[in-house]
Amino acid sequence: MQKTEMRNEKTTHIDRMSAKEMVRLMQDENLNAVASLEDALPEIADAIDAVSEAFSKGGRLFYLGAGTSGRLGVLDASECPPTFGVPATQVVGVIAGGESALVRASENAEDRPENACADLAKHALKRADVVVGISASGGAAYVLGGLKYAKETGCVTVGVTSNAESLLAKNADIAIVTDTGAEVITGSTRMKAGTAQKLVLNMISTGAMVKSGYVYENLMINLKPSNKKLKDRMVRIVCELLPVSYEEAEDLLEKSHWQIREAIELATKQEVL
Repeated sequence: MQKTEMRNEKTTHIDRMSAKEMVRLMQDENLNAVASLEDALPEIADAIDAVSEAFSKGGRLFYLGAGTSGRLGVLDASECPPTFGVPATQVVGVIAGGESALVRASENAEDRPENACADLAKHALKRADVVVGISASGGAAYVLGGLKYAKETGCVTVGVTSNAESLLAKNADIAIVTDTGAEVITGSTRMKAGTAQKLVLNMISTGAMVKSGYVYENLMINLKPSNKKLKDRMVRIVCELLPVSYEEAEDLLEKSHWQIREAIELATKQEVL
């Protein structure tokens, strides 16, 4: 039996626990989820290298999953444009059942491998791309079908799973296995396994963006001014990088059409530095 489907001996009486007892137990298990990444760090680093290399060749990063795994992939992909200033086509989340599955469960969609091939084909998958298949059990047919299609296309494939002996781990070029063990609620992989997946995807996208030059020091220099909060953050980043006041930084950004790199270049020409 897969570890993610086993019963957790620590929680067999959770239905009789107080709220305080429950949260203590769940937090202990949350810490186990975080710790599960330790052994997978080398493979996560390999995935980062593969994605950054793909970016350098004009390739893209695709996340492929069903249910919770698919939603987490779409979430990470959707956060890359505002965070790093990349086009929405550079990191793409593909979920079994399509966009409606983001807000309404479509559990039977994960059993259709042919749909994954069609979904990836819609994006004109190419050899330079990297496809990350996400499945806690490592056995979702949708993900396995998409991974097979990606391999046939010549893509580097990555598998993110919590079961080392799964087909996903065995068939991916890079297998990232986070052994989160039995869930607090048996089989509810939106919990520990999902937490580990979120952490892994954060690392992959962030690491690849850093290696691709979308971060300077530890600052998001490719931010887009899509709201007041981000405009304020951009002004403060310029203040961090230049010896200017808040007002001067805002003026530089306005003159540079709210592009941080251009604002710094303008400051250099004006001998602000």
